[in-house]
This record gives sequence, C-alpha cells and structure tokens, in this order.
Amino acid sequence: MRLGLSRKAPTLGHCLAGLCLFLATWLHGIAVQAADILLTGAEESPGVQAFVQALSELRPTDSVRFQPLASLPAPGKLPSRLRLILLDLPSLDWRLQDSKGPATLVLRISRVQAHQRFGSAQPSQLTLLWSDPPLGRQLQLIRRMLPQARRVGVLFHPHSEFLLKELRLTAQSLNLQIVSQRWDNTHDNRPLQAVLKNSDVLLGLDDPDLYNPRTAKNLLLSSYSQQMALVGPNVAFVRAGSLVSSYSDQSDWLAVLDQLLDQPPGNWPPALYPKRFKVSSNAQVARSLGIEPLNDASVARALAEGESRP
Repeated sequence: MRLGLSRKAPTLGHCLAGLCLFLATWLHGIAVQAADILLTGAEESPGVQAFVQALSELRPTDSVRFQPLASLPAPGKLPSRLRLILLDLPSLDWRLQDSKGPATLVLRISRVQAHQRFGSAQPSQLTLLWSDPPLGRQLQLIRRMLPQARRVGVLFHPHSEFLLKELRLTAQSLNLQIVSQRWDNTHDNRPLQAVLKNSDVLLGLDDPDLYNPRTAKNLLLSSYSQQMALVGPNVAFVRAGSLVSSYSDQSDWLAVLDQLLDQPPGNWPPALYPKRFKVSSNAQVARSLGIEPLNDASVARALAEGESRP
C-alpha cells in the first residue's frame, strides 16, 4: 500500500484556463512594450521608404511610420510618449524651433553640421547619431595603410576648426603629428599646396565647405600629383578617388536604432557613433600609389577589436 496524497491529473478546463492566462499576460506585455515611432523628413523618397520599411520589419511589435515634415504640427504639440527620428537637416531645424516635444533621435548628422546649428550648447532632448567617421578610427587607418607616415595634413574651415584640438590629442597618442592649414577660399590653391608640401598624407575632415563635388577634382589631382594619399572624408570620396575611409551603412544605422529604441529615452546618450562600421578602400588608387590593396572586411574587424579593448 502506497502512502501519500492522491493527485488528480489536470483537466482540459484547467489547461485551457492556464493557456488563456498565459496569452493574456503575454499580449499585455507586448502592449506595454510597444512603442510609437515616427520618422520625419522633408521628402519621402524611395530610399526613405526602404529605410522605414526595414525598421518596421526589425521592430514588428512597434508602430513605425513616416510622416512628411510639412504635415506635422509644432514639436511641442506631439505626444510626449512618441519616439521621434529625424532623417535630414530640415527636420532638425524644425525640431530646434521648439524646446518642448518628445525625445528625438537625429540620424546621420555630422559633427560640423551640428556645431553650425548649436555649437556646444546641444539641446537636452536630442540624441545625435554621427555620420562622419571618428577621427581616431581614421588615424588608425592611416597607421595601418601608411605605417611610415608621421605628418598628417589637415585642411580646415572656420566651421571645422573646433575638431583640431581633439585631432591633435588623438594623433599624439599614436605618435603622429597634425599639420593643419586653414582654407577659407577653395579657389585659392596656396593653402592646399602648403599642406601637401609639409605632410606625408592628407586626412579629409567631413566638412562640406571643403570636401564637396566642386572641390573633389582639385583635391584629388593635387594630392596625387604629389604622390600623396587622401584618407576620407567619407565613402563617396573613396569612390571618387580617395584612398580609404571607414563608414556606417544602412544596416549599421538600423542596428544602433534598434538598440536605442529598446531603452527608455531617458537612457539615451547625448550623441554616439554606431558601434558597427565598415571600411572601403580604392584598390586602383592604392596600386597607383604603390600601396598593397586592403582586405576591407579584415581591416574593419581589426579596427573594431582594437576599439573594444579597454
């Protein structure tokens, strides 16, 4: 004879009740966690549509939508629970008109563009996701591709001069010297020639006053006539004839947005670079300068491992 209390097998009703309770709890959790995400910009281009669709697929439990800037009210009239993502500079200018409004992510803005708009007094409700590559990473690329280079030439404009202090401190830690030259008038070639004469490599800052489609031909021809590499300022210049640059693409931006949107807006930092990035080099330019072409993917991995180490 066995001792102990008898146990009845659970009935079908008990099982269904438990299942309903589980589903109700699960659905309530989804409802609580779901976020209302609004992206805005001046135009809804095919590229914008593709980006919004990709973010929607990445966050299926959230409400993700795009609304043209012209159809929006003042920022202060938007719901405070909204998570606002700005896709261009006109939408940033609209957001800056009102100190009230929801927490806002500013996507793909360069440090020069931000400095032009609010200097060092960044509004507290904004989180800036930098589009230009970190200066330290670009200097590390120079060390890797041009190990003999020691003098790094840098052209700057009044809008980008504020970057020089950080650049010099970073270069010093890498045993590099910054040779800087102010270039106010891009029709005057003397500053460009002066910096090329006194440098081993030219590092392009992502300053649209200096590096743009109008100046690209002069910059590239002048540097290569001196057999000097131009590093940066962005992947578009690499396609045009620059040697190499690091950059983040759409998948990298989506990854950092996904990470931020998982957090309460109160935990968002004032600014950040995407942790994920890639490297693009121009093999034809490398060969013309007598430089061994890079394996872009392996260089990006090496740089990322170096940045992850304390």
